Amino acid sequence: MKSILLTSILFLFAFSVFAQVKVNEKRIEQRIFELAEFGKNEKGEGQRVAYSQGDISGRAYFMDRMRKAGLEVHIDFAGNIIGKRAGKDPSKKPIAFGSHIDMVPNGGNYDGAYGSITALEIIEVLNENNIITEHPLELIIFQNEEGGLVGSRALSGNLNREALSQKSASGLTLEEGIKAIGGNPDRLEEVARKKGDLAAFIEIHIEQSKVLESRGIDVAIVEGIVGIEDWDITVTGMANHAGSTPMNDRQDALIAASKLVLAVNEVVNSYEGAQVGSVGKISVPSGAPNIIPGKVEMSLQMRDLSSEKIMKMFTDIEKRAEQIGRETNTKIQFENLNLGTTPTFASQEIRNKMAQAAKSLGITYINMQSGAGHDVQEMAKLGPIGLVFIPSKDGISHNPEEYSSPAEMANGANVMLQTVLLLDKDLILKIDNY
Repeated sequence: MKSILLTSILFLFAFSVFAQVKVNEKRIEQRIFELAEFGKNEKGEGQRVAYSQGDISGRAYFMDRMRKAGLEVHIDFAGNIIGKRAGKDPSKKPIAFGSHIDMVPNGGNYDGAYGSITALEIIEVLNENNIITEHPLELIIFQNEEGGLVGSRALSGNLNREALSQKSASGLTLEEGIKAIGGNPDRLEEVARKKGDLAAFIEIHIEQSKVLESRGIDVAIVEGIVGIEDWDITVTGMANHAGSTPMNDRQDALIAASKLVLAVNEVVNSYEGAQVGSVGKISVPSGAPNIIPGKVEMSLQMRDLSSEKIMKMFTDIEKRAEQIGRETNTKIQFENLNLGTTPTFASQEIRNKMAQAAKSLGITYINMQSGAGHDVQEMAKLGPIGLVFIPSKDGISHNPEEYSSPAEMANGANVMLQTVLLLDKDLILKIDNY
């Protein structure tokens, strides 16, 4: 009992000391600008898509910074950059953090890059304050996040060989791209890790919407990453002459499709919560001004943290589609593409630590869900995860105009730093006092 009490006192003392440790705000912004130089075209636009020369140069820059920070750096067979920092107890599983540095074509300088630079900043602050964690630490820069979480899927064992023939934004296939960045696609299976290989994985990212900015909140602690379900929809009516067919004698598939688009919006808005539903693709195969559309092809995508809610909304949409079909004398068919992802939930323990860190720093926070995918969701297959958002000006992302201020970036980075320290100490207490 005395040893438990003593350990707890020592923990509280250590945390009070660590709480004074802060990131270097200017260094974070400087590195945002430095990394942004890689991949710029003659117009000054960011073109650091995965496997491009800009990506390769940016990766070399980042690995150089990682090595200068004392990390043991290597490229795994999938092309991910892995930087390791030894802990006091090599038998413990590593606490990992990181993000990606590739971008969408003509993208911005903060998406992915900020999370990667924050991860490096954590290592450098620990070095500068002579703090050695009990757990080993891993800084992971995932390759080709924007092309479908390729690097993290490889680490989780979720990247099959058939996917390697897919073309990336650079024009190279995934197989060619992995070779170009120093990986070996023939040994991809050796990259996969198993559940329990990480003590924790945490990531930070710009929000990609304007909830934080509009509410004046410093950070968001993410509850989870939404599940996604996709359907193809075919609306069948009857093609006919647009000049000679009376308005009351038409089976216009586009009219029915238009009503269905509005119905999707109404159904999704009728539920409480942050769920979303979209019709992002619609086409009329006949495509002529003098033909009444006899067929329309369209998409439906819905996202939420609850798979059950997604399917309830779909049932309601199906009922509305049946009604629309009767009213317009058309037939509406849905095909589930079975490409969906299930919701990924953040660890409650890690969320609590993030909240504790924010409170200790005087940083305001809210809980929210992520409507976009991130590498952290693949890492959930290997261990408990956590994700933090910082404000993104006007909610802009995947765009040259995306921006987060130095103070906003420092707030998020300080929450991440303190979360790493809290997790390291808390996991020690759990193991030692079990």
